[in-house]
Amino acid sequence: MIKYRNIAIVKIFFLAFILLSCSDKHDNEQKAVQTPATPHYTFATVTKENLSSTIKLPAQLAAYREISIFPKVNGYVKKVYVDIGSSVKTGQLLMTLEAPELEQASVQAKEKYTKAKVDFLIVKENYERLFQASKTAGAVSPLDLSIAKSKVTEDSILCQQEKANWQMQQTMIAYLNITAPFNGVITERNTHEGALASATLKDKPMLELKQINHLRLLIDLPENFSTLKEKDSVTFYITALNNKKMSAVISRKSDNVNTQYRFERVEADVQNDGTLTPGMYADVIVKSNGNEPSLVVPASAIVTSTQRKYVLAVRNNKTVKVDVTTINEANGKAAVTGLLQEGERIIINANDEIKEGAVVS
Repeated sequence: MIKYRNIAIVKIFFLAFILLSCSDKHDNEQKAVQTPATPHYTFATVTKENLSSTIKLPAQLAAYREISIFPKVNGYVKKVYVDIGSSVKTGQLLMTLEAPELEQASVQAKEKYTKAKVDFLIVKENYERLFQASKTAGAVSPLDLSIAKSKVTEDSILCQQEKANWQMQQTMIAYLNITAPFNGVITERNTHEGALASATLKDKPMLELKQINHLRLLIDLPENFSTLKEKDSVTFYITALNNKKMSAVISRKSDNVNTQYRFERVEADVQNDGTLTPGMYADVIVKSNGNEPSLVVPASAIVTSTQRKYVLAVRNNKTVKVDVTTINEANGKAAVTGLLQEGERIIINANDEIKEGAVVS
């Protein structure tokens, strides 16, 4: 009997030990839940420096000069002397038109000018004789002399008008011969012999001429690279030629930032070695020496939300949201403007979950 009683007492103590252990474990778990972990932040110091950067931008090659050739006057295509791919020189005849009505108008204008000129010479000679006779007192009345002089002036004006009309008709006929305004290559042809050339319809050009021995590299430069100047060099790679490496010098800047895309158009002149064509794409490597020395922070320290862009500065051991504007970014750093001080501590891996006024050590 005593033996069974001892066994019962042992069981009771064992159960009590188990219950006590579970209670301690539960209390420890509750303490672990109730005690929040102290957040750990990594800090950086705001510096002041000149931040240089390098970016790769898409660009495109374009002809240095290009024009679409339309007829100046109505007519029919008489002869086309060039085709797609034809190399032409300045002043070379590209095509001729025919317009019989223009030629007839020129002949009529010349005849009118000739008649007006003869009439002018006759009245001029008559006036000169009257003028000589008027030197004899009473031979010619002053009124007749004045009328004769007025007639000379009138016929002179008429003669000049007819001459100008004839010259205009000659100019119109000259438009029937279409010549190249500069050296280049014919890249498009949309007409053939016998086709009607209309001076009013501008749907398609008869010919398209491009200068391809000298090309333009068109680059849309972000506004934070506006410190680039003319004669600065850029390196570019031609995608279609197995990323062939070439270099060029910036020749022109538009001095205007597109308000929609915040880009400025710049151009570099490229001398074509015969392997390049207008329309080719290129990747341009642009280096910027940066702006004037400015405040620089790690790029990861900048928090961008739907309402603002800011960094979390530490002041009096508390976080403070300081609004900033990014000027330039390079190599994980960002040049910014804002109410920051050089040497001030900021949180590197900041995010919008960190509240303002949080206590940090």
